Amino acid sequence: MTIRVMLVDDQVLLRTGFRMVLAAQPDMEVVAEAGDGVEALQVLRATAVDVVLMDVRMPKLDGVETTRRVCAEPNPPKVLILTTFDLDEYAFSGLKAGASGFMLKDVPPGDLLAAIRAVHSGDAVVAPSTTRRLLDRFAPMLPSGGQEPRHKELQRLTEREREVMILVAQGLSNGEIAARLVLSEATVKTHVGRILTKLGLRDRVQVVVLAYETGLVRAGGHG
Repeated sequence: MTIRVMLVDDQVLLRTGFRMVLAAQPDMEVVAEAGDGVEALQVLRATAVDVVLMDVRMPKLDGVETTRRVCAEPNPPKVLILTTFDLDEYAFSGLKAGASGFMLKDVPPGDLLAAIRAVHSGDAVVAPSTTRRLLDRFAPMLPSGGQEPRHKELQRLTEREREVMILVAQGLSNGEIAARLVLSEATVKTHVGRILTKLGLRDRVQVVVLAYETGLVRAGGHG
């Protein structure tokens, strides 16, 4: 199955470079491009896209607001934020807006291709440790307490699921969580799936953000 990719970046040269890399892949096709968020939203209304590579700093409508609008649509494409710095408030805001992950613009081509495939298959492509550092840095921007609706959502989880959620938010992989809780990796994967379903979240990135928002995990510390 071919992954339909859209490139959204105001730098034509950068889009050209990405297009050349993707065009060489038998399972990928660049089906659309846009130079800003307004154009991207117009194109997306008329084009079927699986994964959007989204620049964050663009004229007219930035990548964060564009991501928010894209992710609010029914059956939206997956969004992969492209940023210049890995500890970037734009990347943080992009994750909050619904992106499935972020990549640095100077990422090696192989890593970019792997990220597109991972996002398309439903995985998040931000290394948990990177997400954690990002959230530790920008946690002061998160609402502090008073998130009653989100706290109530957490009550749907079993005690074990809360344990798993805290460890996910602390940056542990499924294998590390399995070792910590003396469970099989398959069981951990099942727990993560149930957490996503119960809380209406798309991926691990959103689990981490929600854990910080509700105070389940605190910046620089444990839950």
